[in-house]
Amino acid sequence: MIATHAPTLANVAEHLLEDEIHVWQLDYRPAHGRAPLHRVLAAYLGTDPDRVTLTAGEHGRPVLAATHDPSLGFNWSHSGDQALIAVARGIAPGIDIERLRPRPRSLEIAQRYFSAEEAAALAALPVADRDAGFLELWTAKEAVLKALGRGLAFGLDRLNIARVADRLVLQRLAGDDARAWQLRRLPVGPELLAALAWRGNSRRLRMGTLASDA
Repeated sequence: MIATHAPTLANVAEHLLEDEIHVWQLDYRPAHGRAPLHRVLAAYLGTDPDRVTLTAGEHGRPVLAATHDPSLGFNWSHSGDQALIAVARGIAPGIDIERLRPRPRSLEIAQRYFSAEEAAALAALPVADRDAGFLELWTAKEAVLKALGRGLAFGLDRLNIARVADRLVLQRLAGDDARAWQLRRLPVGPELLAALAWRGNSRRLRMGTLASDA
């Protein structure tokens, strides 16, 4: 894990390799808006944060404007006071983070919206483990959907994720070959769950923390 301030961020960004994904964790407040995202992307683009221009993709996913490096893909997510930003070349990563909290209706939600296999796996867990199990599936599904550039309207039951040998595996994705996808849990702290997904070959993950500007 790399703990870094802005000068080091620029140094790390300069050496982003084609077979890597960089993931940054940082403190976040709603008042920050997209400023932290612009700061990170500016380091990878070699420009100033106020010159980073984002547009909306076909289904609303933020993407870089055509004037920027077309090879650079990114995604970000925030929950409570924490945010994650993923950056890579040649792929569109999807990332999601959620804070652990009680989910009294987690099984009911899964049975209504998740795949039958996922709902059955969640029902088989001890009650005390269901909140974490639900959020593990939720963050993984969100990460895949964000990598697709789609939202929840795609249908949470159109992809199936299972825990295999303590790993998360995308077993089915409607309209695509699930075997072409990578899915990873991320170590982000004891009260948080996070996942990263992308379509393509396996890549090395390089994770770091950014000091808050506040």
